[in-house]
Amino acid sequence: MKVAIVGAAGRMGQMLIREIARTEGCSLAGASEAAGSKAIGRDAGELAGVAATGVKITADSAAAIGAAEVVIDFTVPAAAVAHAGIAADKGVSMVIGTTGLDARQTAAVHDCARRIPILWAANMSMGINILMALVEKTASLLDPGYDIEVLEMHHRHKIDAPSGTALALGRAAAAGRKVRLEDVWRKSRDGHTGARPAGEIGFATLRGGEEVGVHTVMFAAAGERLELSHRAFSRETYASGAVRSALWLTGKKPGLYGMKDVLGL
Repeated sequence: MKVAIVGAAGRMGQMLIREIARTEGCSLAGASEAAGSKAIGRDAGELAGVAATGVKITADSAAAIGAAEVVIDFTVPAAAVAHAGIAADKGVSMVIGTTGLDARQTAAVHDCARRIPILWAANMSMGINILMALVEKTASLLDPGYDIEVLEMHHRHKIDAPSGTALALGRAAAAGRKVRLEDVWRKSRDGHTGARPAGEIGFATLRGGEEVGVHTVMFAAAGERLELSHRAFSRETYASGAVRSALWLTGKKPGLYGMKDVLGL
């Protein structure tokens, strides 16, 4: 499979290029970066620390995407939407790991998925996606007297909060309780907030250092607390899941898919 990486000079972009280099059945066909990047014109493989690929990083994302069968995007919301539009126009499948999209941007991705297969996941880690399934099941088994809190920590450079993964875990818990997350969430607390309402799903966000990602879902009741946790020690787990997802998209019909589909959960 010919794969394009947008945001190729970023930490995840380089990790994805290394993952492609060691994955049988994959080859790097295109790589792009934002105009003005110092990486423009460099060999994508050499920049990522692997053998030269002959693929030069370009500011022309349309050319990079057009050279591939699937494009993987870990960029920023506005860029991800633009790349989805290009992929849809060119008939190129897409894997999106970008989070923090607003309602308008999310709708745009859904529109593109009517024309091409798109796999979009807040987190490509196998472990995290199994955790989501466990959270949904646990929430369905415990009575509403158990308070649900989602705690997450990431590196100091992360730009969205709560993380997309934390929100996905909250949605899993809400699905287990058969409620809409937006109807019960509390994203932050400050000052005199009063007692915690019954049924609320709360979020706590920590930022600092180079933490790759820590997520814990707490089910707290009188006398006990159940915690389900996952910690990522390397972005390799995200890159591995993204490339696996790109291969999984082979031959799929247009539509919006998730990691549950890839893992058969």
